[in-house]
Amino acid sequence: MKQSGDKRLALWGQFAIGGALSGVVIVAWTLIAGAPHIAWGWAAVSGATHVPYILLLSRAYDRGDFSMSYPIVRGGGALAAALGGVLILHDTISFVSAFGILLVVAGLLILATSGSWHVVGAALSVASTIAIYSVVDGHGTRQSNAIGYALALNVCAAAITTLWVANTRRAEMMPALRNNWKRFGLAGIASTAGYALIMIAYQHAPVGYVAALRESSVVLAAFAGWKMLDEGDHRRRITSAAIVLIGLVVLVAGG
Repeated sequence: MKQSGDKRLALWGQFAIGGALSGVVIVAWTLIAGAPHIAWGWAAVSGATHVPYILLLSRAYDRGDFSMSYPIVRGGGALAAALGGVLILHDTISFVSAFGILLVVAGLLILATSGSWHVVGAALSVASTIAIYSVVDGHGTRQSNAIGYALALNVCAAAITTLWVANTRRAEMMPALRNNWKRFGLAGIASTAGYALIMIAYQHAPVGYVAALRESSVVLAAFAGWKMLDEGDHRRRITSAAIVLIGLVVLVAGG
């Protein structure tokens, strides 16, 4: 997305291809073994949340480097999701796990000090949308077949984001797919597979635990931003990522 001309189109392309493939799988699943049990209403709500997610994430990446924006986006979303899981879904988190989540946040705050609040604020706004759809998905997947829910969510997200993008950039949609279908397709497949695993985890653990643990990707993001995207200030970013990783280890130990 950072290397795409229009980040909103790049995000839409990922959702569109992932949603199309997910729809094919649901149809085949239904024909072969009967329709899986899916809470479609919650999947639609989560899918709708991806419109502000796309809008705000593209703005965050316009304002800040990937290795700065990504950890703040994901870590802030994990913390808010943990609070939402406890307050709304009545999840329980041990004291040790709660301390691990706080360590994750501390590591992200270290990262945030290297950027302006203009950048940090944009990343935190994305985190709020992640918190919302994480809580929604935690509730929805516990009423569904986990893999079926993940596929349904992709279908809903693809349909809703397509309607939104078509309203503003209809003429650019097909050229973007033709020129970037391999990149969009790879991202869509990876996102679909990853989110299916997350939905399975939501059925067995508190939302906050899963949301924080999945942010081990911030460690990879710090290195990717430094080595692959030529972003500077690597010492601060890697130090922050290391603290986040320690927090994740504590989180798992307390699980």
